[in-house]
Amino acid sequence: MSNRLYTFVGGTSGRWRVRSQRPFIGPALAPVSFVDVIHANAVAPEGGWSLRGITSNERYVERVEKQELVAKQQGLGRPEASYAALIPIRKTSAWWALTQDERRAVFEEQSQHMRIGMKYLPAIARRLHHCRDLADAEAFDFLTWFEYAPADEAAFEDLLAALRASREWEYVDHEVDIRLVRHEA
Repeated sequence: MSNRLYTFVGGTSGRWRVRSQRPFIGPALAPVSFVDVIHANAVAPEGGWSLRGITSNERYVERVEKQELVAKQQGLGRPEASYAALIPIRKTSAWWALTQDERRAVFEEQSQHMRIGMKYLPAIARRLHHCRDLADAEAFDFLTWFEYAPADEAAFEDLLAALRASREWEYVDHEVDIRLVRHEA
């Protein structure tokens, strides 16, 4: 599991400087100045926080959607993508009480999550981290990491607005929106 484990550490140092940090639904996280993305387990610094998640398979996509996603999406770490967003999300117990096919119906047929996201590729890259797969209880179910160029910030806002207006977001009970800029020390 360690090669798929990432820890997002909020504190007083890191590769990403926080531009803004606000709760969208539910309580805030402790305010921090920087976020570091560590490809391993890490502990929270004093006064900060750490959020852990693992990368996994695409769970709610069909083969054709996955092929389109792979063909269109660009990777993280592009030099021009100096803006990032970390959006931790927790879904309600009602979401988790649904079966896999019921969640797929809400995710795609009702909310068009993939179709919405595909409109913004390749400009906005993302990586999803699953928290529920870890042995320990985590504060969030998903940690979504996005990277994009400053010129694509309006498109990123449109992407979030479309997703947040979807049926799927009726099942979100905690979401924090953390915007970042790459910090070259």
